[in-house]
Amino acid sequence: MKEDIISKAMDMFLTYGFKSVTMDDLAHAMGISKKTIYTHFSNKTQLVEEGALSLFDSVACGIDHILSMEKNPIEELYEIKKFVMQHLKNEKTAPQYQLQKYYPKVHSMLQKKQFEKMQDCVIDNIRRGITMGIYRENLNIDFVARIYFAGGTIIKDQKLFPLEKFPIGKLMDDYLEYHLRGIITPEGRKILNSIINSNHE
Repeated sequence: MKEDIISKAMDMFLTYGFKSVTMDDLAHAMGISKKTIYTHFSNKTQLVEEGALSLFDSVACGIDHILSMEKNPIEELYEIKKFVMQHLKNEKTAPQYQLQKYYPKVHSMLQKKQFEKMQDCVIDNIRRGITMGIYRENLNIDFVARIYFAGGTIIKDQKLFPLEKFPIGKLMDDYLEYHLRGIITPEGRKILNSIINSNHE
């Protein structure tokens, strides 16, 4: 039952927002009593924390699967972006922004886990790209990996990038292209342009 509650709660949080969904809403949607929810979670914050960790584990598992396919590094980043977007569902709720605003401790804990996961992935991605000759060989790998993570965090700030002006999907596409154009070789540019052109078709 606990897993079912987490699954339904995260579905609702991602659809309507962490702030909007109450324990009453969740109980009603599941056809159970609020008391049943409280036998598994002492409060909404605990539910949000366990739900966010569950979503992180699910996304991390999906990313590992994409990495195991051993695509070229540029294509790999686009596959990861597409997968993450599918998991975040309704972009209007901007889940990470809401977490940061209403559940800062959960957001901070999650961001630390995301950083550790992303560092490993991106550093490996950059190294393979350099070896294949599609990323520049003079890159400071640790700097590029950290700046990529920092930028990916900043673009989720709705004060800087309001949703009505910067829809999440387009924003992530623009950011990924911006990142890649700074590190690719002419050979890498051919691959990137091919991916961008096929996405526009």
